[in-house]
Amino acid sequence: MLAYLACFILVLLCQHPGPATSGAPKELVGNLGGSVTFPLKLPGIQIDTSVWTLNTTPLVTIEPKMPDRQANVIVTHSRNKERVKFLQGNYSLKLSKLSKNDSGDYRMVIYSSSLKDSFSQEYRLRVYERLSKPKVTMGLQNNKNGTCLTNLTCFMDQGGEDVTYSWESLGQAANESHNGSILPISWRLGERDTIFICVVRNPISSNSSNPIFARKLCEESSMILASLGVLLLITAFALMPVLLIMQREKRKESIEERKGMDTHQEIPNHYPPSGETPVYDTITCVDKTIPEENPEKTLYFSVQIPQKMEEPHSTPISPDTPTLFTYEIVN
Repeated sequence: MLAYLACFILVLLCQHPGPATSGAPKELVGNLGGSVTFPLKLPGIQIDTSVWTLNTTPLVTIEPKMPDRQANVIVTHSRNKERVKFLQGNYSLKLSKLSKNDSGDYRMVIYSSSLKDSFSQEYRLRVYERLSKPKVTMGLQNNKNGTCLTNLTCFMDQGGEDVTYSWESLGQAANESHNGSILPISWRLGERDTIFICVVRNPISSNSSNPIFARKLCEESSMILASLGVLLLITAFALMPVLLIMQREKRKESIEERKGMDTHQEIPNHYPPSGETPVYDTITCVDKTIPEENPEKTLYFSVQIPQKMEEPHSTPISPDTPTLFTYEIVN
């Protein structure tokens, strides 16, 4: 069916190479999920065939009822069958259940045997979403001599196409308006309260923000700044003892490390008890030069520790009892 339709349109274009247009494209807007009608004013002629295209892609082909044939409507895509309708009598196209993909350039071409050239009408459709309520944020606040200075920024969560922003100021001597998403405000303490409202618009809808009161905005900001200052002071006082303790511990560790470097531990000589292997101390000579040995002037001592003798009924030796040492001169 698609191949037949493409060949049919190609033949029509070859037979009528120069369709006459009815002027500049007509601008149409549609609501997402809604419907739109493409108005059509037909000349008082017999219509043999009319073709609707979207961005050069065939959309619908209509063959009106003739004495020798029945009316025939060919829809290119099956998903469009339930969305496409024609108004009775003038062939105006109604497209429902609009989506973002339906935005684009539409063209309707009429072929008639009574016309030398084909007749065409062009349209430009834009599909938009209805705008939700905008949100407002406040920038950094500056208080000078009792005057509150700040900026208000209006924005949309989901953005949107062709959205315009404006501000309305109520409560002043003369109500004012401001274009743009950012509004600089200046309010002095004691002045009459001012109300600010952000308004957003697109081609099919508009919406406004919640009212913002200058007095409440500036007073709340001042309270927030004061609360932050108090919180910082409390935090500083709470951390001060911790910092002092940490500094004290660090100083103590430094002193202990310094003492460890200056202190030398003395290892006493322990003689093994009787019955164990004797341990000899080695005395290192301060002078690295080994003196020559003189047999006549050298004395050798041998110290012997008697083995411990245990008897069944012997009285234990008191630590204060002197031990017998034998000295022998070796020649």
